Amino acid sequence: MNRLTAQRITPSWMYHAEGPCWSSEWSGLAWVDMLAGDVMTFTPEDQPRRQHLGAVAACVRPREGGGQVVAVERGVVVTDRSGTVEGEVTLWETPDVRMNEGGIAPDGSFYVGSMAYDQAEGAATLYRIAPDLAWQPVLEGVTISNGIAWSPDGTLAYYNDTPTHEVSVFDWTAEAGLHNRRTFVAPTVDDDAAAAATDPGVTYEPGSVTANPDGLTVDSEGAVWTALNGSGQVHRYLPDGTLDTVVSVGAEQVTACTLGGEDLRTLYITTSRENLPSDVHPTAGSLYSVRVAVPGQVTRAFAG
Repeated sequence: MNRLTAQRITPSWMYHAEGPCWSSEWSGLAWVDMLAGDVMTFTPEDQPRRQHLGAVAACVRPREGGGQVVAVERGVVVTDRSGTVEGEVTLWETPDVRMNEGGIAPDGSFYVGSMAYDQAEGAATLYRIAPDLAWQPVLEGVTISNGIAWSPDGTLAYYNDTPTHEVSVFDWTAEAGLHNRRTFVAPTVDDDAAAAATDPGVTYEPGSVTANPDGLTVDSEGAVWTALNGSGQVHRYLPDGTLDTVVSVGAEQVTACTLGGEDLRTLYITTSRENLPSDVHPTAGSLYSVRVAVPGQVTRAFAG
């Protein structure tokens, strides 16, 4: 098994960074400061550019022809290249539930899921947003709908509902959508990596951290990289479920990851300061990165 250590590449700019995505559409990396409602990109001076879209900006992906599709608190908006909103759809009115993570399917649709603010069990839903912004629920009764990404051939979709403590895999076709759900892996925390992410002076007890699969991405070999929130690590699993790589991150609340850079071999990792006192984990809310051997896939664009 490979062990890597991610390096901190930004200050703690974000409160709750999530959903990193590499695209030539915006000449590099985009991500969200979710609970600030901001889509983040880098300026040429390597400073953050914030586009504010409301109370929540949960997930961002490119659009075919330019612009972005963004999950906001209770729906989805599409923007043009300048950031101007061109269309939007609201999926519910209740203030108790917000959008969370998502991804683009091989047919160009946007799969995005929700969660209750109080994380109520079974209160969330995974939706499919069509290119014309028509929408439908495709998986109900979930709790914290998180990362979703597809295998290189588009026949498998990997998905995290975090409180299940497992990564699920579905068969997928454009006609049938998601079907035949089963367990891909049930991650366990690597004690060495978890100890490395612990604040100095805090005694780490092996086995004390539960694996909480959060955001994920799939590389060009079909291996699944998943962030394990609360553990300070990202795992890479081969298509047969074998643990191949553990990345140590210097902040426990890792939220998501993506593969980018010109050769798609830089793993970018987002972290969160949500609910942390100011003197705990001072590097939380930063971006981290590490170079890896296998490139990612080119990010699919929303067909709308």
